[in-house]
Amino acid sequence: MPNRPVEIGPAGLHAARAIEHLRLVRGLTQHQLGARCTALGRPMANTALSRTERARRRCDIDDLVAIATGLGVPPATLLLPLPSGPSDDRRGC
Repeated sequence: MPNRPVEIGPAGLHAARAIEHLRLVRGLTQHQLGARCTALGRPMANTALSRTERARRRCDIDDLVAIATGLGVPPATLLLPLPSGPSDDRRGC
């Protein structure tokens, strides 16, 4: 029986959007964030980040921790709802 790729679920889709949102708010390119992850010991090319943000690549827990650290937020931040407006800034954006 052939292997089927595991679909990215709702939490993964949310994390992908949160990663892109925080990266843009912080004024970072995918290359810059990838370099931060690599410096933290988790090599990550900008293409991997691009695919993660577009939900074309699964984000495993090690990636999530490195990306969150590179963005300067706790990993749980990438799993929480995005703020709805300027007064609801739970993410430190």
